[in-house]
Amino acid sequence: MPTSDKNLLAIDYGTKRLGLAYSVSGIISTLPAVENDEKLFTCLKETINQYSISKIYVGLSEGYVAGETLKFVATLKSMLELPVETIEEAVSTIEATEIYRRNFNKKKDYKKMVDSVAAAVILRRVIS
Repeated sequence: MPTSDKNLLAIDYGTKRLGLAYSVSGIISTLPAVENDEKLFTCLKETINQYSISKIYVGLSEGYVAGETLKFVATLKSMLELPVETIEEAVSTIEATEIYRRNFNKKKDYKKMVDSVAAAVILRRVIS
């Protein structure tokens, strides 16, 4: 089945919060970012069920955050019966910032939204 025919979830992992975006039939939408706290996995499971997600992509950066991301991916894989893959996320936040500035231009909402826009950028790379 082509990737665009599946319901996909992309995660832009961060130590404070995770940006989320999903696609249904190749159409990408963002979700509110979620806090990286004790409720994280419950929230992710709810999102996966709500959108009938069949595969998850997690953006993988470099350095310290990459190690934390890989730990997160391992935990996620152990909790779910879904395929979870990492995808290189170089400059996705820079690209997301540009998209945000062109389309939203509300500085007060930037921190709330940029992580999910970055997840949408990651998902677009998968689908394209």
